[in-house]
Amino acid sequence: MSDLILWLDELRLSDLGQVGGKNASLGEMIGNLARLGVSVPGGFATTADAFKQFIAQSGLAERIQKRLAALNVDDVDALTRAGAEIRQWVIETPLIPAFDKAVRTAYKILCDKAGVNDTAVAVRSSATAEDLPDASFAGQQETFLNVSGADDVIHQVKAVFASLYNDRAIAYRVHHGFAHEHVFLSAGVQLMVRSDIGASGVLFTLDTESGFRDAVFVTASYGLGEMVVQGAVNPDEFYVYKPTLKAGKPAILRRGIGAKQQRMVYSTRPGERVRIEDVPAAQRAKFCITDADVHELAKQSLVIEQHYGRPMDIEWAKDGNSGKLYIVQARPETVKSRARATQIERFRLKRRGTVLAEGRAIGQKIGAGTARVIRSLADMNRVQAGDVLVADMTDPDWEPVMKRAAAIVTNRGGRTCHAAIIARELGVPAVVGTGDALAKIPDGAAVTVSCAEGDTGFIYAGKLDFERVTADLDKMPPAPLKIMMNVANPERAFDFAMLPNAGVGLARLEMIIASHIGLHPKALLEFDRQDAATQVKIRERIGDEDPVEFYVNRLAEGIATITAAFAPNPVIVRLSDFKSNEYANLIGGAKYEPHEENPMLGFRGASRYVDPTFKDAFELECRAMKKVRETMGLANAWVMIPFVRTLDEGRKVLEVLAEFGLRRGDNSLKVIMMCELPSNALLADEFLEMFDGFSIGSNDLTQLTLGLDRDSGIVAGLFDERNAAVKMLLSMAIQAAKKKGKYIGICGQGPSDHPDLAQWLMEQGIESVSLNPDTVVDTWLALAKNKANA
Repeated sequence: MSDLILWLDELRLSDLGQVGGKNASLGEMIGNLARLGVSVPGGFATTADAFKQFIAQSGLAERIQKRLAALNVDDVDALTRAGAEIRQWVIETPLIPAFDKAVRTAYKILCDKAGVNDTAVAVRSSATAEDLPDASFAGQQETFLNVSGADDVIHQVKAVFASLYNDRAIAYRVHHGFAHEHVFLSAGVQLMVRSDIGASGVLFTLDTESGFRDAVFVTASYGLGEMVVQGAVNPDEFYVYKPTLKAGKPAILRRGIGAKQQRMVYSTRPGERVRIEDVPAAQRAKFCITDADVHELAKQSLVIEQHYGRPMDIEWAKDGNSGKLYIVQARPETVKSRARATQIERFRLKRRGTVLAEGRAIGQKIGAGTARVIRSLADMNRVQAGDVLVADMTDPDWEPVMKRAAAIVTNRGGRTCHAAIIARELGVPAVVGTGDALAKIPDGAAVTVSCAEGDTGFIYAGKLDFERVTADLDKMPPAPLKIMMNVANPERAFDFAMLPNAGVGLARLEMIIASHIGLHPKALLEFDRQDAATQVKIRERIGDEDPVEFYVNRLAEGIATITAAFAPNPVIVRLSDFKSNEYANLIGGAKYEPHEENPMLGFRGASRYVDPTFKDAFELECRAMKKVRETMGLANAWVMIPFVRTLDEGRKVLEVLAEFGLRRGDNSLKVIMMCELPSNALLADEFLEMFDGFSIGSNDLTQLTLGLDRDSGIVAGLFDERNAAVKMLLSMAIQAAKKKGKYIGICGQGPSDHPDLAQWLMEQGIESVSLNPDTVVDTWLALAKNKANA
């Protein structure tokens, strides 16, 4: 149109100097990706030349430069005064006539295209130094939503220009070496998406915590997207697996429902563009977008990622009228994508303490310090270096104080909120979305913030001992055998998969049931027969979802997350091995479980699977496995059967598996048997005729060989997997498997606890050892060293 205004569809990344990173990226997507299915709302951008002409008039640029030249940005009061003064100068300065006319003309064209007089637009900032790959902090300037009418657009363009002199933006430029006079602003005027009556959110084309590249992480909440970006709500979360998505299969690995307590909507009150309202309870209890929406967003994000050639941070919106999904911003992800993939750092809490609050963990670190409960920016100077910042939520104005904190805790927000993004950039642990941290954490108290225990972060009373371990994977020697991992928690799977590994030797299904479901399968199969109190407890967990489908779907999500994280390496999924007392502790479980004097030797493992009273519950596990392997296409998941007492029981289990769609050999399905009873080793040849291999469970094998209860403190000192009798059985199992060319590994605790046992197993010719993740690197190095010295 002119040197003052450019249409977004005319822009490319090469125009960054004229319209800033944000607007150039929008134009790049409209021009190159629309034909590939990426939808971006249209609009126009003011140019850097227009901004220069605007501040050149009446000596405004010289006044601004003179005011900033002598400013000490670390003097908060002086910074506040200078920023307010400069912003007022900008607001009071009219646009030059040609610029004013160009904006009004472009807005009229936009209204005509939309078919609506005074159509609603968003006016966004796009600085020439903002959102560059090497400038990690974004959002320094303002965005104004639901702007309607030419006069209002003109006013908000000036407000965007003024925001170049926000306190945080001034300080940011000084601290990052950008000269004030070399940074210009473009205002993007973009058609509004009616997400106020739909939904919106943020997505990343990698896992934001581990850096795992094969996942798309989507967050979503009702209303306009500012609530998610600011961290004012705890959004719904979804993980999508890229290879499955590309193959055209259902690709959602797991999902979590957020509180979504509030939403930002259009306001009809005079002088107010948007307002915040409570979300009705019935809507909060549901996911705000469909699985189809999640898949579509993930597909668009992959197109964008492929085009830019790097992981992306993307804002999206769903129009509540049309149901259409739009991309409203896209910029390179700047934290995990730049981290050294070969440098690992692990934190471990030596002991847990009293939990004061919990929420979503950001990062995997641990921090400790004095809690400073800050309810207002006016109090932020109370936070000293090494303190733990506790606040309701944060925005860019909080960044100076966030840099001093050893850890950050907020009441509100999800994994893509401001506090989470800044915590990652600063490399400090954060727990967001606690809901009650301000009430539960005493100001001035010593606390420990742990993000090293999975998706949930904990704030403990007192300064607890923890350890930090680092290793450089570039220096890892070749492994002398397959080193696999024992993984129970799907929430840690992406993180653990970053370690060197040959797959998962033990994925415990019962851990997924206990942590992510918490319900007895029979209580769900017979939901209508439960008493009212039990039904209420079940509904609190499952919402409106069908009880049986809930169980199958959550189980499948847990299995799929672990399986996808380690693909294409095998993931050996041990089907449930709860004892009767453990099953009884699940909601609704007491009425279905027998009382046994010694559950360890009772109704467990294979005996359950073939028993008529439990067979229908076992079918649900098979359905979940079948969904993961066939529907989602994750065929690297193997099945493992625990506690097979007799050959006849082994045959019956295989028949039941086949009946429920898991026939050994179909779709390359391998069925492994736990070798954990003396009878398994003694009859190894016969068992291995039926199964594809053994995974040795050294815990049960040891206690049953030595005739001791490993939970008894009286005889616990006798428990040792290195006992000669145990080693004889181990050797028998290994040699039998090798002779038949079958898989042979060990997944018990022994190799993790005793490096000398791992060495002995290697000498016996075992194919793999499966270790606890925290022992992988040390055991790997020890075995490689021993082999080199042999």
